[in-house]
Amino acid sequence: MEKTFLKINRADSVVVCLQPMKKGEIINVDGIDIVINQDTPAGHKVLLKDTAKGEDIIKYGYPIGHAIEDLKAGDWVNENNLKTNLAGTLDYTYSPVNNTLDIADEKRTFMGYQRKNGDIGVRNEIWIVPTVGCVNGIAERLAAQLRKETGEKGIDSVYAWHHNYGCSQLSGDHENTRNILRDIVLHPNAGAVLVLGLGCENNQPDAFEQLLGDYDHDRIKFLVTQKVDGDEVEAGMEILRDLYAKASNDERTEQPVSKLRIGLKCGGSDGFSGITANPLVGEFSDWLVAQGGTTILTEVPEMFGAETILMNRCKTPLLFEKTVDMVNSFKEYFLSHGEPVGENPSPGNKAGGISTLEDKALGCTQKCGKAMVSGVLKYGERLETNGLNLLSAPGNDLVASTALASAGCHIVLFTTGRGTPFGTFVPTMKIATNPTLASRKPNWIDFSAGQLIEGKTMEQLLPEFIDKIVAVASGEKSRNEINDYREISIFKNGVTL
Repeated sequence: MEKTFLKINRADSVVVCLQPMKKGEIINVDGIDIVINQDTPAGHKVLLKDTAKGEDIIKYGYPIGHAIEDLKAGDWVNENNLKTNLAGTLDYTYSPVNNTLDIADEKRTFMGYQRKNGDIGVRNEIWIVPTVGCVNGIAERLAAQLRKETGEKGIDSVYAWHHNYGCSQLSGDHENTRNILRDIVLHPNAGAVLVLGLGCENNQPDAFEQLLGDYDHDRIKFLVTQKVDGDEVEAGMEILRDLYAKASNDERTEQPVSKLRIGLKCGGSDGFSGITANPLVGEFSDWLVAQGGTTILTEVPEMFGAETILMNRCKTPLLFEKTVDMVNSFKEYFLSHGEPVGENPSPGNKAGGISTLEDKALGCTQKCGKAMVSGVLKYGERLETNGLNLLSAPGNDLVASTALASAGCHIVLFTTGRGTPFGTFVPTMKIATNPTLASRKPNWIDFSAGQLIEGKTMEQLLPEFIDKIVAVASGEKSRNEINDYREISIFKNGVTL
């Protein structure tokens, strides 16, 4: 008989419906018959015991909020009868755990591009990076002309990463833009980069060049368009032709998977996210960390309610303090704008079965598995430590994915229950949480974790998932690349002059 519900943790006071349930249907949980009191959609929660107003409701073994009215066993639990427990900033106590990953070293490899500084890329692309949004049009024209002239032979693609910033920004907001653009310019997925400036912007090209540090002058070139007499497009093409001649000779070589850096992200989540795709990505994260590789978890607002799990997995007290600061700083950011910290779930999240931010966070954070936290990064910082890292960035899909790639991730794994087509400036693989999405949107989805509710076990599915990621790292295009859906988005958190 097909299973109709799932109890995630023994202590849970709810189960998740694996298919739509009708009023009057009976499910048997731990030997007790529960009558369904309302029609309940797939991915949504049914209460297992009578719960008084104000009493916590437990999922994933933790509270996901409290009942706002008296509820009965069999009731459909949703945003209308469940309220978050989250409020403002908190004081935290470090209670370290020591999770040891018992995973064999498989000596896996992938085919990547060795860069002059020792970094490895999984793509060999030519990028045009504007220092300011005023030259976006020129950058796009240059990219189009180089694609037409070369047919992109010998390289993976040519892209101009347009954005709206680089001027009329102040202090930290200005530095966020500069840091993200620096990180893009230095990313190893680019075989060559033209940095395109205007000349009068706040993000002055000369000062920006200093921000790059010791870079490869053969593969990164600058052009300031106000300094060009005549046709700046032809001046740019002369530089790009030279860069293309160099990058088009690069070849893939065998590299250990320990060199891979993978970003972990979710968006358009549903009630299946925390029981299929996110746990699958978590298993992959643990596997990669055990091989000596690196993963990064971000979306700080979607850690609220599950943050102590991450804090207690920090390897050192210093990392714990950095994580506390990262979480509380984001809460203060919300509060400083007069916004509550617990209103994160979107209409799509709620329709898919996620009722509170704790509900979302406890599913979201499963993407990083059980590994210990080795590093904590501020927004715009670049990776320095192998293993599992945490990165400060908002939950917004485009901003967070750009931040992961900017930190140095070669690929972003993006779990989704509702579906989304977009990609950032590195391959952005979409992992469906449910089989319906995977069958409806095969042009968006790279892998279906919904197979876990169709009969496959995690032990069966994980090797397939690993193989798929290694294939993409070795050159197989992700769906967003095939569709040519790629863009960047920079966190804007200050005034505009």
